[in-house]
Amino acid sequence: MLAFVCALLFAAPVLPVSEGDYVLRDYKFRSGESLPELRIHYRTVGKFDGRNAVLILHGTTGSGAQFMTDNFAGVLFGPGQLLDAQKYFIVLPDGIGHGKSSKPSDGLHARFPHYGYDDMVEAQYRLLREKLGVDHLRLVLGTSMGGMHTWLWGEQHAKFMDALMPLASLPTPIAGRNRVMRKMIMDAIRGDPAWNGGEYTAEPREGLTAAIDVLMLMGSSPLAWQAQAPTRDAADAFYEEALRKRLASADANDMLYAFDASRDYDPSPRLESIEAPLVAVNSADDVINPPELGILEKQIQRVRRGKAVLLPITPQTRGHGTHSLPAVWKQHLGELLQRSDQVASLKSNAR
Repeated sequence: MLAFVCALLFAAPVLPVSEGDYVLRDYKFRSGESLPELRIHYRTVGKFDGRNAVLILHGTTGSGAQFMTDNFAGVLFGPGQLLDAQKYFIVLPDGIGHGKSSKPSDGLHARFPHYGYDDMVEAQYRLLREKLGVDHLRLVLGTSMGGMHTWLWGEQHAKFMDALMPLASLPTPIAGRNRVMRKMIMDAIRGDPAWNGGEYTAEPREGLTAAIDVLMLMGSSPLAWQAQAPTRDAADAFYEEALRKRLASADANDMLYAFDASRDYDPSPRLESIEAPLVAVNSADDVINPPELGILEKQIQRVRRGKAVLLPITPQTRGHGTHSLPAVWKQHLGELLQRSDQVASLKSNAR
């Protein structure tokens, strides 16, 4: 990440890469709860010119920092690339409960308001309008949870963007195996006596370990794991190291809240209200959104300018995590940007 950021900073012309916080005062959540101050952390790359803003949204337990890597920013934000930061103003917020934004582990623990996806989208919208002065987006792109937010953006702010690209998501309520896996994560944390109703002094290790086990399987890819761990000993070492790293940075309350936030997600009743061209991209090896359900192919027919893409399994895909590898799907982003330019031009000529 550091190498790429430095490359941006010292490129010619110099591009601003910055971080900041915006505090929403007396914030009212859909649950009826409130906070006197809700902090939303964000990163931006590039300069805003009034019509060039791109919003990129992260997944559950992630943050905007995950996009400032060689595998993502290095493929999309560089000179001549699809989201060239010399041309676009890229906004990378940390969702409520994630990254450096307000979250349970800041001190409120289980007294933190029970936020949902609608709260997260509203906070993103207010960050753009009130802090950054953005009143129109060239593109909203989201991965996993961010993909689900992208569907909501298209419905709740239909005229606010030129294009939408939800990755690794479905526009229907979370049910079936997806819901069961999330419930396993939440129950594992709550079921550990050390959780103590959220008032633990040390992480509830057993519950958190069980939760991380499920989370790892949710994002897994058989081909990739087999290549990384082709023997018994290699597989054991792979798991132990992955678990160690996740335990070192995970907080049980933050994880519990993050998965609970999807409880009432459901864009399905309003799909016809989406106006902007939309390309939804899923991968065939995604355990969370398996293609055999046929949900995306059915629901996309209700989106006037919608298109569904199913990436085939290859050595380059990474299951659910393919969403963070634009080298695999960037051609579809390029086509979306071109198509949305044509739609915008037609609308302009019709005025």
